[in-house]
Amino acid sequence: MTFCLAVKVHDGLVGIADTRVTSGSECITARKVSVHTHGRHSLFLMTSGLRSVRDKVVTYFEEALEAGDGNFDRLYKVVNALAEQVRRAADEDKEALEASNLNFNLHALIGGQMEHDREHKLYLLYPQANWVEIGEGTPYSIIGETGYGKPILDRTLKYSDSMQFSLKVGCLAFDSTRISAANVDFPIDVVIYKRDSLEIVEHRYEKQDLIEISNWWQERLRESVRLLPSKWINALFQDAIDDPGGNQTIPLVSPGSS
Repeated sequence: MTFCLAVKVHDGLVGIADTRVTSGSECITARKVSVHTHGRHSLFLMTSGLRSVRDKVVTYFEEALEAGDGNFDRLYKVVNALAEQVRRAADEDKEALEASNLNFNLHALIGGQMEHDREHKLYLLYPQANWVEIGEGTPYSIIGETGYGKPILDRTLKYSDSMQFSLKVGCLAFDSTRISAANVDFPIDVVIYKRDSLEIVEHRYEKQDLIEISNWWQERLRESVRLLPSKWINALFQDAIDDPGGNQTIPLVSPGSS
């Protein structure tokens, strides 16, 4: 499986991608984000799905970028070009994959800013090659292992937050996923894009780089549970002390009574 997260806030974009690839009992480390910067455009691409499909689509996509560089003045045009390569790979491989009980399941996140984009953009592309734009209402998207990191993002992340805050929350979402999903792990690749800069910064973090914040967060969670107001459960435990045998009876109320 995969954990790829992309966040759009007012000041820019933040992306986090794990690097674990599993094939049967074999685990390898492989990059799941690619960065493309040239002239007046800058973008990153993250993918989740069958690795062979991903490699073919990305190879075709890079060729399309090189061949049509001058035509890509808006990011949605780049997303359309990626969609064309997904359809091309589906035409070539989908039938054979399904005959082997394998799904053509490529998902992609693509973010950045082109010369004529008024602001940075972020898109989610589906295996069917249709796409949606990620906006202010829910300023992030996860592909791959989506369930474990989503709660912290939904509770904390806002479009008005800083890129630094977004990266912190994103790393905690990854850490929650890593703890609960055996097929997601370090190292992680981080990309950040500051609005109107036309430059993407990349960095890789190993497990030892973030172990301190992982431990810090775990202890704060435990401490927060200890500090959680307890008045609402005190009566329950007092009843258990007063009647340790659990012999209390609860009066039955008929449906028609008030």
